[in-house]
Amino acid sequence: MTEEELEELIADCPTLYHMAQRGSWPDINERGLMSTSALLDLYGFDGLERDQIEKQHRPKGVEITADGLPAAVIRDQIPMSDSGLRRALPARLQPSDWYSILNSRVFFWLRKDRLHRLLQAGAYRDQEHDVLEIDSRSLIEAHRSRICLCPYNSGSTVMNPVARDENTFAKIEDYPYSFWRKKRKRGERVVELTVQYSVPDLREHVQRVVVQRNEEVVSIQFERT
Repeated sequence: MTEEELEELIADCPTLYHMAQRGSWPDINERGLMSTSALLDLYGFDGLERDQIEKQHRPKGVEITADGLPAAVIRDQIPMSDSGLRRALPARLQPSDWYSILNSRVFFWLRKDRLHRLLQAGAYRDQEHDVLEIDSRSLIEAHRSRICLCPYNSGSTVMNPVARDENTFAKIEDYPYSFWRKKRKRGERVVELTVQYSVPDLREHVQRVVVQRNEEVVSIQFERT
């Protein structure tokens, strides 16, 4: 991706979106947005107990606790399955490898309609969620060296799962934007923006945080003025 292409991407997608567990915003505001791996480090998980969360499919959310820290919920992976991943991954990779890759990253959607598809999914549509709206340019400028882009939903194996491997997530300068420009409309040339491990200063880039159920904004928790 060239600098001109990056400017086009930011112009097309000025806001990033992250769906978090209801009630998690105060802790995110204090400690930043953490990947599953970062949370497990913070809460002192290791060994088999850690592997069960980090390297295996999570059919439901997992609550973790530690002395001196508030309870945290690591979200489920309902849209994925081991069988779907085996069809999508090369022989050298196992589902556990892919779960580890995903769990080491923080994820953002680049379009609101992608967020809404997730909010409308059967497992989530009746629940309230904390939805974070983040300034794309601000986050990219602050964390560019740790950002990778993905051209599809890496956390889904529904229907016909797209082939994927350890090179699926590309650094900004390596992302094949011109290839996807020929195939997709503006705003769809990148599907996910990820940051390795955590975004400790996320509060500096947040524009708004809302409590949302499906497409309904229930309340506004934070709005930058």
